[in-house]
Amino acid sequence: MEKTYFVHPSAFVDEGCHIGKGTKIWHFSHIMPDCTLGENCNIGQNVVVSPGVVLGKNVKVQNNVSIYTGVICDDDVFLGPSMVFTNVINPRSAVNRKSEYAKTHVGRGASIGANATIVCGHDIGEFAFIGAGAVVTKTVPAFALVVGNPSRQIGWMSEFGHRLEFDSNGSATCKESGQTYKIENNTVRRIS
Repeated sequence: MEKTYFVHPSAFVDEGCHIGKGTKIWHFSHIMPDCTLGENCNIGQNVVVSPGVVLGKNVKVQNNVSIYTGVICDDDVFLGPSMVFTNVINPRSAVNRKSEYAKTHVGRGASIGANATIVCGHDIGEFAFIGAGAVVTKTVPAFALVVGNPSRQIGWMSEFGHRLEFDSNGSATCKESGQTYKIENNTVRRIS
């Protein structure tokens, strides 16, 4: 059967992986058993995708990223260079905690900046934007913009990645797409 995806000769793809059509896996990356990578994903250089990880369609994983067991990324997620997920709250070399792996879900269209760390068990909402170097220690709502260590929310982002400025009626418009958004009870949703 002909492969419908690309794997660089220096990369390793273990048995039992499901890799979608058009996906590209680049230099020195390791895709471990029982992973699912959707169609048209791009896995950069020196990436580790641990057993059981699920990536949706069109997920972009930049160089030097570690995606550990328990992580699920929906379609169109961007994982910036050298960002990392964790999967155990209190790791110790001499204590086996594989039965304690915590889950982390990254919603559709979310972006996680370079060198950010996502502490396990804290979901990232759709279209959220995690700034470079942020350390996420709590759940991030959809469309939220968070930065810092520990991360704190400083605003809201559109689906196109532009900061939203809400008027007195709780409405905002993305300057690139023209899409409109509404904020109610500290929750943002796109209305057009």
